Amino acid sequence: MGGHVSDRPVESGYVAIGWQELGDLRSIPADREAFKVALRKSVRDVKDGAVPVHAGLLFRFVHEIQSGDIVVYPSKHNRMVNIGRFTAETSYAPDNPDEYPNRRTVEWLGHFPRTEFSQSALNEIGSFITLFRVRVHAAEFLAKVNLGPAPNQIEARPETQEDAADDDTATEAVARQAEGTTSDFVIRRIMTGMSGHEFEHFVAHILECMGYTTRVTTKSGDGGVDVIAHMDALGFQPPIVKVQCKRRTEQTPRPEVDQLLGTLGEGEYGLYVNLGSYARGAIELERNRAKLRLIDGEQFVEMLLENYDKLSPRYRSLIPLKQIYVPDLSNS
Repeated sequence: MGGHVSDRPVESGYVAIGWQELGDLRSIPADREAFKVALRKSVRDVKDGAVPVHAGLLFRFVHEIQSGDIVVYPSKHNRMVNIGRFTAETSYAPDNPDEYPNRRTVEWLGHFPRTEFSQSALNEIGSFITLFRVRVHAAEFLAKVNLGPAPNQIEARPETQEDAADDDTATEAVARQAEGTTSDFVIRRIMTGMSGHEFEHFVAHILECMGYTTRVTTKSGDGGVDVIAHMDALGFQPPIVKVQCKRRTEQTPRPEVDQLLGTLGEGEYGLYVNLGSYARGAIELERNRAKLRLIDGEQFVEMLLENYDKLSPRYRSLIPLKQIYVPDLSNS
């Protein structure tokens, strides 16, 4: 599911799959060939080489998943790994606003920041296939929710030719995984290599790379403001940007954002930076406050990468990166 679904699958207890053009997947005969025929007939822009892969995952979603099986859902919008248990058969919600009408009910057992898992486990769940069996690191995910062997312990079906992606799909997946691995690496380095106060100085340094003049406030008595940034050298000309920095990967609730807003005076703006995500109330607050901007973990990594060549040697040593080019087939 794409990042646009926000918290809805977690809050409403489901996972879903798209392909709105196919309608109710339960109406397709329980046969892989029938799913291939339906795809070719209803989805005009699907590549012929990708049809077996897509048909296979749709078939498994409807007919192979059983109640009691465990699901691992990495949500893109907040960098959380959600682990739950399927509780019901497939249902169909034609009016789903996210265009994922075919869904399965889930009882969520736990929600964890990506930093709590090994990088190899994160790489495995970053597969290019929408639905797949976790083969190598299943025990790591099950342990997070205090479970032993998976309830469904049938031998994993060997990968077949139909499971293999076409070249373009596989290439695009590798590019996405490279981006995801970089974000995981950067955030992990910050979490392990900086204290909270050092992170404040790092945020200030990135803002300086962007052209601001900054100063970091004292450790105590800052009233919720860690960094003050402005465009002129003396800090007299508006806008003045007050920054709150949180070196954490958990979700930031609205009351903490409200605290930053309460410090703003005339001609001042608020910038809240964390390495995780924000609760829905905080996001709605940002939409209604022109003076407020929220930067989450993914956006902060983007800011860092855009200004990486301007970082001081100290920070480049802490977060060593090199520039590479990866294929971009998203618009082809």
